Amino acid sequence: MARITDLVEQIIKEMIDENNGSVEITRAELADQVNCVPSQITYVLSTRFTNNQGYLVESRRGGGGWIRIRRVNMATPTRYLMHTLNAMGKSLSQHQADVLIRNFVDYDIVERREAMLLQAAVSDRVLNLIESGQRDQIRMVLFKNMLTSLIVD
Repeated sequence: MARITDLVEQIIKEMIDENNGSVEITRAELADQVNCVPSQITYVLSTRFTNNQGYLVESRRGGGGWIRIRRVNMATPTRYLMHTLNAMGKSLSQHQADVLIRNFVDYDIVERREAMLLQAAVSDRVLNLIESGQRDQIRMVLFKNMLTSLIVD
């Protein structure tokens, strides 16, 4: 069975797709649907639905509170890749790379085969000979270089 975070992410993405790129939910309702605690919903939102990953998340707390999630529409794959490159910092964890690559597939930026190559190239298995303190920095350099090669005019 998929991890709860993967399941919550999948449900939210399906809801966004069904509602033309935007959805309004409550943490409690979604937590009840998935049978988890609301803090797990918050975790998924903060790690898998960020600006860097192409989402705008707004929320209102308190009684009657809601969360509105909108997918940022990037007109072309090149524009989406440029947005991603510009939003990246100096390091990239294995998890962050996996989320970005999954988004690239979801938005038809890359094919599954390309995604598999991206994941293989930046995986911890490949980078295990590098000191752990430098691994995320080297992963970032590799990832940015590969993304740059995907940009076409």
